[in-house]
Amino acid sequence: MDTIISPIALYLICVLGAIGLALALPRRNKVYEITGGLLLAGSIGLAILILGLNATETNQPLPNFFFYPFAILALGASARMITHPRPVYSALYFILTIIASCGMYLLLSAEFMAFALVIIYAGAILITYLFVIMLATQAPSSAAEEFIDETDAVAREPILAAGIGFVLLALLTTAMFRGIGDLPTPSDPETQMALAQDSVLLNLPRKVDRILDRAGILNQHERVVRNDDGTAALDIIARTITIENTDLGTTRTLGPNQWPDKLAADNLDRLGYNLMHDHPMTIEIAGIILLMAMLGAVVLARKHIELEDDLKAAQARKLGESMEAGKA
Repeated sequence: MDTIISPIALYLICVLGAIGLALALPRRNKVYEITGGLLLAGSIGLAILILGLNATETNQPLPNFFFYPFAILALGASARMITHPRPVYSALYFILTIIASCGMYLLLSAEFMAFALVIIYAGAILITYLFVIMLATQAPSSAAEEFIDETDAVAREPILAAGIGFVLLALLTTAMFRGIGDLPTPSDPETQMALAQDSVLLNLPRKVDRILDRAGILNQHERVVRNDDGTAALDIIARTITIENTDLGTTRTLGPNQWPDKLAADNLDRLGYNLMHDHPMTIEIAGIILLMAMLGAVVLARKHIELEDDLKAAQARKLGESMEAGKA
């Protein structure tokens, strides 16, 4: 951990960030918000400065130049998302945070994660947030700050919320840095990549068939041999493929010189295989959460309509009583 950042510096940055965030949370007095924002920005700048100095002293490579604007934009937007008094604007800052995070994913060559964040969070989940916000809150009739509802204009437990958040941040960061040293030493990168490709391609025999067919290697009625467990009969390291003719019942083996260049599992294949093979329950839980959010929004909308109907009925009764009293 000391090679990346000093523990004392890490905890000092967390304390400064917690104080700044607690002051920057919504208040009627804007002086505290400005002071908290400056203190929070200073803690972020101090963290970047310390990380850069440690990387220079230990001769470690610095991150890509585009990492810094994306990181600053993500941190600033996330802080403003928490501190903005209007929920709709907070949702828009949430979008900005997601887009900045997508930029960092692109720098890590994780294109699918970047696009998934935009589609899922900036699309479906944000629409759900806005739907619930519009149904559960009453927007002020004026744009003036004094007309904002008290629950949005003033944070209820700013010190407790900021303290708990940054304590968790310090604990998780410390655990992450300590856990890096306990990781096993990685094997040869080429062998490790070949094994990863092997585990995915073995379970995608039809994908292998399509690639071989497009490369003009398969003849009529030919396909990759399926093992008893349904996996494809190929060896990534030895670069051999066993092909069978389903009509004649014969087999042949392709050597390394006949291995197609495009026969490889890309990021999307590996991610999809990992999600559906190793984490199928996580996908189901995510779907249930989104379904419950939609049902909750419908219930809130129904309750709002019932309240409006009751209010209209009461107003109609009062109007009728006043008209009868006038006639009398």
